[in-house]
Parts: sequence; C-alpha cells; structure tokens
Amino acid sequence: MRVSAKVVAVGLIALVGAVSNAWAEGNAARGKVLAYTCLGCHGIANYKNVYPTYSVPKLVGQHPEYIVAALKAYKGSERSHATMHAQAASLSDQDMQDIAVYLAGTPLKSGANAIGAAPTKVTELCVACHGKDGVGITVEYPTLAGQHADYLERALQEYKRGDRKNPVMPAFVGNLSNEELKTIAEYYAAQRPNLETVKRRVFFFSAE
Repeated sequence: MRVSAKVVAVGLIALVGAVSNAWAEGNAARGKVLAYTCLGCHGIANYKNVYPTYSVPKLVGQHPEYIVAALKAYKGSERSHATMHAQAASLSDQDMQDIAVYLAGTPLKSGANAIGAAPTKVTELCVACHGKDGVGITVEYPTLAGQHADYLERALQEYKRGDRKNPVMPAFVGNLSNEELKTIAEYYAAQRPNLETVKRRVFFFSAE
C-alpha cells in the first residue's frame, strides 16, 4: 500500500514538530577546530564505512540544521552507529551548530539549473520533502542531490528496519522492496548540482 496524501501531510507536520525551532548562528571558524576528527572520514573522497561497507556521506552543501539534527540523533541513539554516537556524545548544542556550519559550507539551492532524471512512480513518494532535484524543501529535510547511492540505500534500509528512529520515514519506506529503495537512492545520487566531500589539508604544512 502506497502512502496517501493525507499521510504525507500528517507526516510532514510531525517531522517539523520533532525538530527544534531554536537555531543559534553557528561559528564556522570554531567548527573547523571542533570538526578535526570528523575529517578523518568525511574529509576523504569515497571513504568507506568499514562494516557494514558503504560510503561515508558527503556533507558540503547540506543544510547545517539537518546536520545538527543528525548529530543529535546519533547522540541520543536514535540512529545506530557506534562511532558517530561516540563522536556526538560529548558535543553541546552549540558545538553541533558550529561543526554543522563548517561542514555544510554553502547549502545547495533548488533551481532551474538542476540536472537529473525525471521522477519515477516510486521516487514521487520522496519529492514532497526532498524535492525533484534532491534539495530538501526546508532546512529540516536533508538534501540528497549527488549523495553516494550506497549510503542513501543503506539509510533507507535502516529506516525500514527501525535502526533509525523517525516519525515519518517508516510510513514511506516500510512497504517498499529493496529494489525500490535502490531505485530511490540512484535517482537522487544522479542529481546535479551535488553534495561534495569536505576538503581538508593534505599536508601538515598546507595553508588550507
């Protein structure tokens, strides 16, 4: 059974209500210092999570508010990932905001220059929140454009299994097959302009 428009509307209201409206402007310079350990994974292009194996997500271009929401979910064990829980556990709300604005850089904007395939029947379920071009329609919804397909597929599977707690996503993915989840992941991974990997200095003496 597919998700009805009524379920979509109720779900959107629930998700927005679940995300804190409080948002202090983050300090990117401080975030750069705090995010040093983050770059060990998120600053390496095509870096893989060891087990299970999937690509570490790209963060440049993401909504910083969503990065904060994700960090809070890892801290509160609403997302199952031991390393991310350990990294987020000691962070204050301000730490998260500072880290998020540094890692996100300039968030992607939805626009007429987007390049990608037309939505299919299954991906039409997703555009209400994530847009046809993969840019989240509000800051609470993640931008998916150009994200690693294997990471997106893994995230969708975690929502389906309940490894990621979320008031909306289970209603969308609960009845989808693994093949349909793969189709959604590949659709958004192909969108351009796209999220990118955080750039980090390669050499200790680099000016970057």
